[in-house]
Amino acid sequence: MDRVRSVLALCAATVLAVPGITALSSAARAADADLARNGGFEAGLDGWTCTAGSVVNSPVRSGGSALKATPAGSDNARCAQTVTVKPDSQYTLAGYVRGDYAYLGASGTGTTDVSTWTQSAPDWQRLTTTFRTGASTSKVTIYTHGWYGTGAYHADDISLVGPGVDAGQPPAAPTTPTVGTVTSTSVALSWPSVPGATSYAIHRNGTKIQSANGTSATVAGLSPSTAYSFQITAVNEAGESAKSPAVTATTTSGPGGGDPADLPAHALIGYLHASFANGSGYTRMADVPGSWDVINLAFGEPTSTTSGDIRFSLCPATECPNVESAAEFKAAIKAKQAAGKKVLISIGGQNGQVQLTTTAARDTFVSSVSKIIDEYGLDGLDIDFEGHSLSLNADDTDFKNPKTPVIVNLISAVKTLKAKYGADFVLTMAPETFFVQLGYQYYGTGKWGGQDPRAGAYLPVIHALRDDLTLLHVQDYNSGPIMGLDNQYHSMGGADFHIAMTDMLLTGFPVAGDANNVFPPLRPDQIAIGMPATPNAGNGHVPSSETNKALDCLTKKTNCGSYTTHGTWPALRGLMTWSINWDRFGGWEFSRNFDGYFG
Repeated sequence: MDRVRSVLALCAATVLAVPGITALSSAARAADADLARNGGFEAGLDGWTCTAGSVVNSPVRSGGSALKATPAGSDNARCAQTVTVKPDSQYTLAGYVRGDYAYLGASGTGTTDVSTWTQSAPDWQRLTTTFRTGASTSKVTIYTHGWYGTGAYHADDISLVGPGVDAGQPPAAPTTPTVGTVTSTSVALSWPSVPGATSYAIHRNGTKIQSANGTSATVAGLSPSTAYSFQITAVNEAGESAKSPAVTATTTSGPGGGDPADLPAHALIGYLHASFANGSGYTRMADVPGSWDVINLAFGEPTSTTSGDIRFSLCPATECPNVESAAEFKAAIKAKQAAGKKVLISIGGQNGQVQLTTTAARDTFVSSVSKIIDEYGLDGLDIDFEGHSLSLNADDTDFKNPKTPVIVNLISAVKTLKAKYGADFVLTMAPETFFVQLGYQYYGTGKWGGQDPRAGAYLPVIHALRDDLTLLHVQDYNSGPIMGLDNQYHSMGGADFHIAMTDMLLTGFPVAGDANNVFPPLRPDQIAIGMPATPNAGNGHVPSSETNKALDCLTKKTNCGSYTTHGTWPALRGLMTWSINWDRFGGWEFSRNFDGYFG
């Protein structure tokens, strides 16, 4: 949107807001109360749902915290919360803002929705507006936001003053839950219903991990042969009950989760430019050093974006003069496998956009990928969908129950391949941070629309296949700044980025900031950190010293720097790099450092 249109839009917003702006009453009635939860942001973002925002310690209007939110692209950095109100009652909404364009408003009033704004506030400026609820209105959403393409704004001390509502009492604590089916990575739980409860929360080892609307749930993302304690709480509008008595369940032995028993405890994964040279030179399969435990052949690509028909061929001799014959290539693969290595076909890459929009494309994908695996005698599949291969339809808002055809068909296709080839089938994924960790802030088009539909789009695929997944190695490179679980943005270039991004996968995170919609953690043996092998290989390369700092922090909780992890994971699987060819170009520094670190 250009500047002229922005001003016109702001003027229109002002005209629409005028009917709801009235003078603040001289004194609130005795029965009135401040109904806004955590209006001073002293408890972080508790109570608020934000498309982009974090709590800062400076500047603040009062207390020790305030909200800072920065609009970006088509996102206006909205933070909102829903408040219970009385019908046919008068309320006053107020708050302090500073910075660029800042709005304060209320929607769902049942009468006239209201907002007020300021174009510029060099210092804290109070905004206020009033409204009356409709005859049947019981909930109102209050919000603050900025404006598209402008700078950050701050907000503090937001209040909604008016008649309070007796929310009643929290429910009673549930009785002891019952353990159902137990696998190496999951535990099924059930419990009797509690009168007055509208939902339930599941706590693992004392920490809330997910919510359930009914009286059963399956907790996934667990480690094999591990004992866990589970408790349930009942929730309603008045709050959360005390925890139920604990029940203990021990997961079954592994490997499970698509983890072949002969994969090393710490593995080095690399991509081999088998179908092109890419400036780094061609590396023959037989010349790949024994350091590499998983070799991903780059790439199998579709005949067209939506065909699902995947083809793979060796680099042409005109581009790669030293390319081996197909027979030599296949013999070298067998030799690697005899030495305990895994060789996979990687589908996609930067140029191989794959969109399985139909069931016909899905079935073609299965048959064509099977043909490649069978022809070359491969161990499995790596999914490296990038660009516009995966995106979410506007009505697809629950990563646990996806509806978008390209997502559903991909999941179905991979499950079919897994079933065909059995337990030793190796499945890996190499998504970009935009499709995974960005889901902490944004998921699809968002509640109010306008977001990039690709945001977080890998999450439903990872979640649906987590029990089949051998390795997830997110590309911690060619990435913009990503918010971590500390609600701070982290950028490429040092150990901190790898630590923060990996901690999110091993801890789990609420999707789009929704504490009731948590992406469960993956097992540490399923996680490898993706890094460029050399500065030539991609943006975000770090020296070996920074690589080792990241490994120290995640596996030993030493050398952690400013980011505090939520655990220590000595079973972290290892490292992935783009690429084996570039590592050879760089004198094998990346693989030699890995060998030196893990012995």
